[in-house]
Amino acid sequence: MPKPTARFSDRVADYVRTRPGYPPGVRDLLRAEAGLTPATVIADIGSGTGLSAEMFLKNGNTVFGVEPNREMREAGESLLAPYTNFHSLAGSAEVTTLPDASVDLIVAGQAFHWFDAAKSRTEFRRILRPGGFVTLVWNTRRIGTTPFLQAYENLLQQFGTDYREVVHTNVNPSALADFFGGGYRSHKLDNEQVFDREGLRGRLRSSSYTPSVGHPNHEPMMRELDRIFDAHNDCGAVRFEYDTELHVGNLTG
Repeated sequence: MPKPTARFSDRVADYVRTRPGYPPGVRDLLRAEAGLTPATVIADIGSGTGLSAEMFLKNGNTVFGVEPNREMREAGESLLAPYTNFHSLAGSAEVTTLPDASVDLIVAGQAFHWFDAAKSRTEFRRILRPGGFVTLVWNTRRIGTTPFLQAYENLLQQFGTDYREVVHTNVNPSALADFFGGGYRSHKLDNEQVFDREGLRGRLRSSSYTPSVGHPNHEPMMRELDRIFDAHNDCGAVRFEYDTELHVGNLTG
């Protein structure tokens, strides 16, 4: 199994083009739940290509993007170059390189399932200011709500290299309670993407648990994806539906 910090190195271009962003309601919820203001200093842990950081940079926040994967980090630096309030760091959830008590809010977008939970918890407590918050965010693809989404899930079950082992839904409420040390609050928001055939192909290739080019299952997988698109597209497009899930709290205990 590839190391978590290297899994996306050969998928960056597709990741940038096809991964979903986050709905504006995320910031609204964090204003209510974590006191988010433009003055809030944020550490975006596992910042990747910058999808989560950008929504806070647009809010006026100072954001420290911490990303261990060089290719992903460089893509984020390129995307976010216009923002002078963005600072890119070669670090990890377990060793962020940030100073003690330096941030008000830690955000992990589509990333926490790759962390060593115990070590990252210790590190987060170190870099958070007193009363600081952590929010874990995922765009969770809905399964079975449409024939297309069920067919896409079946494809991943058939061709995924380690899909069952690494899918983020393995992070259950018990694991979250252990991480936060007790209470945390959870919310869901609607999110979606619409793809043509080439967009759908890129979306599939962006997933680290699918066979890459050169793997014997890559071409059969792509043929099955084309079959699914042909069967389920509406005027040349298919729709991904997501629940944007947020878990917000302080690290207690």
